[in-house]
Amino acid sequence: MRILAGQCLCGAVRYAVADAFAYAANCHCSNCRRATGSAFKPFAGIARDKLRITKGDDNLQIFGDQNGHDAHCKVCGSLLYSVVRDGAFVHVAMGTLVDEPAIRPTKHIFVGSKAPWFTITDDLPQYQEHVVAAGPAAE
Repeated sequence: MRILAGQCLCGAVRYAVADAFAYAANCHCSNCRRATGSAFKPFAGIARDKLRITKGDDNLQIFGDQNGHDAHCKVCGSLLYSVVRDGAFVHVAMGTLVDEPAIRPTKHIFVGSKAPWFTITDDLPQYQEHVVAAGPAAE
């Protein structure tokens, strides 16, 4: 299995993750926008045990609890991943990957709360909320 490298902006935290992501999406919710400082967060989801911190575990700043949190570098502030689904999965912030993953985002989620100044210009399906909780925005 191919292993991908990832890191924060300053390099204080590095990680390794299997290139075996189960899904990938672009999240437009207000929390992801604030955490990244961007219009949306491209993320890839994988079982939590498939991600390993290889450097700087002591430089992680955790916002949340063991079963649901965002992990940032406490030196530079980069959002590296989010622990989700009752602690079973991580959503890796794709912008922190050093190596190119096999997966690409396949949808936009939470477009009901996207930044009003941002226009989605691709043809990926758009969902008002989470893809499990709602149908495409056009429905």
